[in-house]
Amino acid sequence: MLVWQSPEPVPISSVKMTEKFREMKHRGERVTALTAYDYPTARLLDESGLDIILVGDSVGMVVLGYEDTTQVTLDEMLHHTRAVARGVKRAVIVADMPIHTYDASQQAVETAQLLIKAGAHAVKLEGGVSQVAQIKAIASAGIAFMGHIGMLPQSVREEGGYKVKGRTLQQAEALLQDARAVEAAGAFSVVLEIVAPETARTISQTIEIPTIGIGSGKDCDGQILVTHDLIGLFPWFTPKFVAPEANVAEQIRNAARAFIARTRNV
Repeated sequence: MLVWQSPEPVPISSVKMTEKFREMKHRGERVTALTAYDYPTARLLDESGLDIILVGDSVGMVVLGYEDTTQVTLDEMLHHTRAVARGVKRAVIVADMPIHTYDASQQAVETAQLLIKAGAHAVKLEGGVSQVAQIKAIASAGIAFMGHIGMLPQSVREEGGYKVKGRTLQQAEALLQDARAVEAAGAFSVVLEIVAPETARTISQTIEIPTIGIGSGKDCDGQILVTHDLIGLFPWFTPKFVAPEANVAEQIRNAARAFIARTRNV
């Protein structure tokens, strides 16, 4: 079987990526992003016209069967990034940096370089003010960077669950500081995960780079979802903020049942 191969990825500098997405925000053009972890999904999403395809460490839960993202390794992220890169021609590929692969600045740069070599155009790590040194180091190495603040899945065990952030004035002010810090450090955009909508709106109106919301209301500059949630491919848990557009899980069950019936009734 012939498999279409994407050309070798062309690195996109941090400066050019930032300019591109700042211009999108200034034009009022909303950013669209979904996750992918394999070749066919990535190729289909790329053909749909998405701006960003995220190789998220959410792969741990929706593909690998882990309890949360804290078990995902760098080798696993590299493996899935390579698969996605083979299917993408036009979208920006962002790869998550897994937990404990960016504890120090030099380590963060080395991890980012490996993900870029695997086919990503940009990388993402979790945290704001606390991660400024790492973000600056990545951007200084010429690697495009996406921020991630609000609910941080890699901290879910310490947090005791997935909780809405930015409900109190103190939390809202801290998140705004995080957003400003990420922007100043060189991010071209920032994900706001499960942030109170009014806080997400304030952040979006304050910073110059796009905010990309997930469970953070409609006033962000763009939206991102886990594709498995969007298409109903992980039916055992669906976040409250997701309205699935399909029920792929049931279609798979029905196809398998039809195959079983046809095979057994020969």
